[in-house]
Amino acid sequence: MDDQQLLQYSRHLLLPDIDIEGQERLLAASALIVGLGGLGSPAAMYLASSGIGRLVLNDFDTVDPSNLQRQILYGWNDIGHLKTHSAAKMLRSLNKGMTLDLRPEQLEEASLSAVVEGVDIVLDCSDNLATRHRINRACFRHKKPLVSGAVIRFEGQFCVFRPGIGESPCYNCLYEESEELEDSCSRSGVIAPLPGIIGSLQALETVKMLTMKDYAIPDTLFLLDAKTLDIQRLKLKRNPGCSICGVDVQNPL
Repeated sequence: MDDQQLLQYSRHLLLPDIDIEGQERLLAASALIVGLGGLGSPAAMYLASSGIGRLVLNDFDTVDPSNLQRQILYGWNDIGHLKTHSAAKMLRSLNKGMTLDLRPEQLEEASLSAVVEGVDIVLDCSDNLATRHRINRACFRHKKPLVSGAVIRFEGQFCVFRPGIGESPCYNCLYEESEELEDSCSRSGVIAPLPGIIGSLQALETVKMLTMKDYAIPDTLFLLDAKTLDIQRLKLKRNPGCSICGVDVQNPL
């Protein structure tokens, strides 16, 4: 690290769990963020400001006035512009040395798999079940950690999946692909600060995994009730019959 980086990341360097060694790992690391909305906004900003070396930003949408209630990467001047390009301007102001790879398209199975293969970790900040399952399949295929978050109304959740490590489950163990989940923020609404809380937690767990040698809370689903501030922790187990990671799957993916 140069003198500017030593100053910029000095508060990390003071932490025994991170120190110079951990910060250098973060500077050399890469992450894919799928979805630059309410979750992806704070996640991207905190990863950039924390000093991650490369971010791949994927979102095919443009900024809409309804986004501004919770998607803190954007302002009125960004209306009508691609989220990836508007996000890049803000993120470069936080971390000039970071490499940004912009993907303003919907990544289908093959293209998503190729992008996932080239990063160290994936953050699922998307807003639909089909995309979540595509991300899960790609992460399982390439054994990449997956940090998943979701919000609706006053309810938030996040979980870290680590395919290929022990008996770690995958996202499909939690929500099978055949399940129909029709609810969405566009139909049911979401309180503005909640995506910021969950997206920040996604960034927190990402930084911890990339910098710390001992990671303490994999395979745990956290459920947040924003009305009462109650948090439930549910330990997840692999579903033996899972079509993605189950023990009976002969040739997965």
